[in-house]
Amino acid sequence: MSGIEVGMGGVWLGAPPYLLFIPIDPETDKPAGPAQTILDGWGYQDTHETLNTFQWGPDGWLYGTQGVFTESVVGRPGAPDSERVKFNAGVWRLHPITKRFELFAEGTSNPWGIDFNDYGHPFITACVIPHLYHIIQGARYVRQSRPHPAYTYDDIKTIADHVHWEGNSGPHAGNSRSGAKGGGHAHVGAMIYLGGDNWPAEYRNDIFMNNIHGSRVNIDKLSRKGSGYAGAHGKDFLLTNDSWSQWLNFRYGPSGSVYAIDWYDKNQCHSPNPDVHDKTMGRIFRISHDKDEFVQADLSKATDMELVNYQLHPNDWYVRQARLILQQRGPNTATHTSLKEILRQNPDITRKLRALWALHVTKGLSETELVELLSHENEYLRSWAIQLLNEDRSISDNTAEQLFTLAKTDSSALVRLYLASALQHSRINNAWDIIGALYQHEEDKGDHNIPLMLWYAFEPMVKDNISRSLDLAMNAKIPNVLLFTIQRVKAIGSPESKKALQELSEKLRAQNQHDYHEALKEISR
Repeated sequence: MSGIEVGMGGVWLGAPPYLLFIPIDPETDKPAGPAQTILDGWGYQDTHETLNTFQWGPDGWLYGTQGVFTESVVGRPGAPDSERVKFNAGVWRLHPITKRFELFAEGTSNPWGIDFNDYGHPFITACVIPHLYHIIQGARYVRQSRPHPAYTYDDIKTIADHVHWEGNSGPHAGNSRSGAKGGGHAHVGAMIYLGGDNWPAEYRNDIFMNNIHGSRVNIDKLSRKGSGYAGAHGKDFLLTNDSWSQWLNFRYGPSGSVYAIDWYDKNQCHSPNPDVHDKTMGRIFRISHDKDEFVQADLSKATDMELVNYQLHPNDWYVRQARLILQQRGPNTATHTSLKEILRQNPDITRKLRALWALHVTKGLSETELVELLSHENEYLRSWAIQLLNEDRSISDNTAEQLFTLAKTDSSALVRLYLASALQHSRINNAWDIIGALYQHEEDKGDHNIPLMLWYAFEPMVKDNISRSLDLAMNAKIPNVLLFTIQRVKAIGSPESKKALQELSEKLRAQNQHDYHEALKEISR
C-alpha cells in the first residue's frame, strides 16, 4: 500500500495499479463489504513514485501525488484510453461522490506529501530537485525529467529561498554529510501544522517535512508573496540520528499531537526487487507538547449543529473531520442556515472560509450567492468564489461578465491568479476578453506565478484565432507572451499562420522598439 485516507464511509487505499475503497461498518470498524476498485491504471515502474500520501482538500476532493518515473493511465475499470488521464509527476484529485478524476497540477519530481494551509492553499514536498511548491490548479512546475505538455516553453519554480543540501555539485550534494540546512535531497510527508493551541503559536501554518538523508524533520516558514508564497528555512524540528529511519507522513490528531509513520529500513533507495526491503520494522511515533492530553474523539456521533460548530475549532483536525461527515450526510437546510451565519458574521477570514467550504461540499451555495462573494472585501473569499464557481467547468454568461470585471479592476494578485487558473479548465464564453484584461496588469510582470499561468490558459486559444492572438500578445504588458505566441503560431505551420507572422513582422519593424527586436528574431529563425 502506498497511500491511505479515511472518510466518506470507508477507507481509501493506494495499491497500484488500483485505488481502492473499502466501506467500513461504523459500529464495528470492520469492513462492511469487499474492496471496490474505484480507479485503475496506476503505474508502479518506480517503487518510490507511485500514488501516495492522500489528503482531503477543503473542497471535498481526495488529493494525492505521484512521481516522475512512473507512468499512469488512470480511469474507471474497463474505461478505454480515450476516457483516461495519462500523466507522471503531479498532483491529482478524485471526487468521492461523482468519482470524477483529474490531474490538478503537473511537474516536480517525486512529490510525496500534500497539505493545505489555513486559507485552503495546497503545498507539496518533493525529492531531488528543490523541495517545496505552492500548488495551483493547472500549473506546470519545474521537472526532474520527462517532457511537459507541448508548447509549455517555461515552468513555475520552487517557492523555497534555500535548499537543504550542502555543496554546489548538484541536487545530490551533501548526502550523508548533514549540515546546517539538513544535508539531504529527499523530502517527504508534508504537514502544515494547524493542530490547535497547545503547541506554540509559531508553528501554525509552518510546513513540516522529513529529510530522509538528513535524518531530521525540517520546517519551512511560509509567507505570502505576490500571488503566492515564499518558503524560508526554519529551525529544524528534530533529529533522528538514525539513517534507517524514514518518516513518510505526518498528521496531527485531536489532542494536537503529531503522529509520524516511519518506514524503518536500511535500504533507502529505489529497487524493483522486493526482497531488499525489510517489511517487519515499520513504526508509528507520537510527538506531543507538554500541554497535550490524549483525546479519543468520534465525531460520527455528533449532531449536524455540533459539526457546524466544529468549524470554529482551533484544531483543524476537528474542522476537517466535521466537514467530511457533513459532506457524507448531504444537504441540510438547517446546516446551511447556520453555516451562512458564520460566513456573514464571523470576523475571522479563516472561519468564513471554513463555512464557505462546508457549504460547498454540502451543496448549500447557489451561483447567485457565489457571485455576490466576488465583490467581497477580502481577497481570499473572492478567489475561492472564483474557484467554486468553476468547479463544474461551465458558468453562465452573467457570471462570466463578473469575472471580466474582476480581471480588469481587481487589485489582488491572488484573485488574478485564480482567474488565470479558471480560464484553463472552464468553458467561459468571454475568455478572450478576460485574458486580454489580465494581460494588461503590468504590476504582475514579475510575479512568481501569473505570467506563466496566463500563458497556460492562453496557449490553447492561439490556434483558434491566430490574428487575434498576435494582436493580444503585441499589446500585453506581461513579458514573454509575444515570444511564446510567435513560437506557438510558427508551430502551427499553416499558410494562415505564416501569413500572420509576416504581417506581424511588418508591424514590429514599424514600431522599432527594443522589446520587439527579439520577437523579430524569433519570427526569422
